[in-house]
Amino acid sequence: MSDAPLPHAASARYGLLGLPLAFVALPLYVMLPSHYAQLGVPLALLGLVLLGTRLFDAVIDPVLGRWVDAQWSPPRALKAAAVAALVLGAGFAALFFPAVQGNTALMLWCAVALMGTFVAFSLASVVHQAWGSRLGGSAVQRSRLVAWREGLGLVGVLLANVLATQAGLLVTTIVLWISLAVGVWALSKAPVPRKTWAHAALLPADQSLALPWRGREFRHLMALFMVNGIASAIPATLVLFFINDRVQAPSWAPLFLGAYFVMGAASVPVWLKLIKRFGPSNAWAGGMALNVVTFIGVLAIGAGDAVGYLAVCVASGLALGADLTVPGTLLTGVIQRAGHAGQAEGAYAGWWQLATKLNLALAAGLALPALQWWGYGPGARDPQALQALSWAYGALPCLFKLLALALWWRLWRRQNLE
Repeated sequence: MSDAPLPHAASARYGLLGLPLAFVALPLYVMLPSHYAQLGVPLALLGLVLLGTRLFDAVIDPVLGRWVDAQWSPPRALKAAAVAALVLGAGFAALFFPAVQGNTALMLWCAVALMGTFVAFSLASVVHQAWGSRLGGSAVQRSRLVAWREGLGLVGVLLANVLATQAGLLVTTIVLWISLAVGVWALSKAPVPRKTWAHAALLPADQSLALPWRGREFRHLMALFMVNGIASAIPATLVLFFINDRVQAPSWAPLFLGAYFVMGAASVPVWLKLIKRFGPSNAWAGGMALNVVTFIGVLAIGAGDAVGYLAVCVASGLALGADLTVPGTLLTGVIQRAGHAGQAEGAYAGWWQLATKLNLALAAGLALPALQWWGYGPGARDPQALQALSWAYGALPCLFKLLALALWWRLWRRQNLE
């Protein structure tokens, strides 16, 4: 590709598949456990099935990424995305409208359908991210591609939230099918990474999955991405506890979450301008610093402070734009400088997705036991327990963000990498 950034319309055609992929994630991860519990499945059995399938989901991403690299050509990638979308839509319908009854049958149905759905979701996501990475280009172009992908993903999250809670699962499923079809069609009309076609054969047939980890820049970026990601995932894990028990305004929850995601989507153009002016690395550091200032304010929030917490949601949504646009931009730059452009984008994307999922698991593994250790439980009204909730929701992310800033300076900024 030339150094001139792609037009926004072309970038949007690439990014549109991000909408249904983000759309499907909310029901799969948030609504599915409650749905099967309402069907009468024992929670202990349901927990084992979800644990096993989610571990499977996490480890398949690098394997799928390696497969995508080995098979890569734009027509093959588009075919893989189309097949994955078809299986994803069918798996989603099967999960929420099971054709069997009885606990044992429901559990087997859920496990098989969920594994198939996860494979399809991961394959479509890896292909989509690898496609964008293979387009390459300047930092401005890379950030524009990532911004459209992640910004439309936020629209998908908002749409799924509204439809799943207001319109029901049947309408949600139909909209998912339509959006998957439109997303694949848009990808077929998106810019094609033509320069990479001839280089696909350069990747050795016996290349291991560890290729990305051999590069120091990737290791440094992954460390920074994970520390920053844990800082962002902790509030996501605890947000409903904080709204219900600390702010004590559960009826405001849709407004709080909506303000956060809408502000995140609206801030993307602002961060694109900051990336163009200051570079992606410096822009990301600015977003981290804004998050620290915002979550220090969380410590002053108490019962009934709905307006104050709404301000926190707006400010943290503004900072979210940096986390959406910068990391993927930097990742493509790492691939280019490593000499792996057109050869290993799938492997990088697979490890990147694994890290994203691991961040959510680590956040829950850190925050929830810490809260229990500090004496908090859902529904608590004891001042000491609520203070512990505030520290876990507000102070703990600040510590991880400050650590991320330190890593950014030590591992990234001093090398002046973009």
